[in-house]
Amino acid sequence: MIIRKAVVTDIENLVSFQLAMASETENLALDAVILRNGILNLINSDSKGEYLVAETEGSIIGCCMLTYEWSDWRSATFIWLQSVYVLPQFRRQGVFSEFYKFVKSMVNNSDSYAGIRLYVDKQNSTAAHVYQQLGMMEEHYVMYGWVKK
Repeated sequence: MIIRKAVVTDIENLVSFQLAMASETENLALDAVILRNGILNLINSDSKGEYLVAETEGSIIGCCMLTYEWSDWRSATFIWLQSVYVLPQFRRQGVFSEFYKFVKSMVNNSDSYAGIRLYVDKQNSTAAHVYQQLGMMEEHYVMYGWVKK
């Protein structure tokens, strides 16, 4: 398995993965046109973030999105792991662990990065257990938000 930065030719996989993830995790049917545009905007803008893909035997089996949060306290950037999706037949085979190792290496090899963050649904104890097994700790923050409708 290799982990690499996604490119425009990966768009169909990324769209299908994100449509599936939204359906599986939140029972949402995303608008594929808006989603495709959002993914393309990210791929074409280094400042917004990037997608990583996991590839094995020439097939993309998973993806994750990286976005950035500037920390004035640390004068460095936190990388947020988001939109993680792995094809069902490849789950529990270490794909997320490979994404995490890849990103952790990015952080460890650059003074520009402060660390890694992610959020998890309170009900997703399986994912929380995986994150803890990888050495991540629950932070003391509670997340709030507002979304324009």
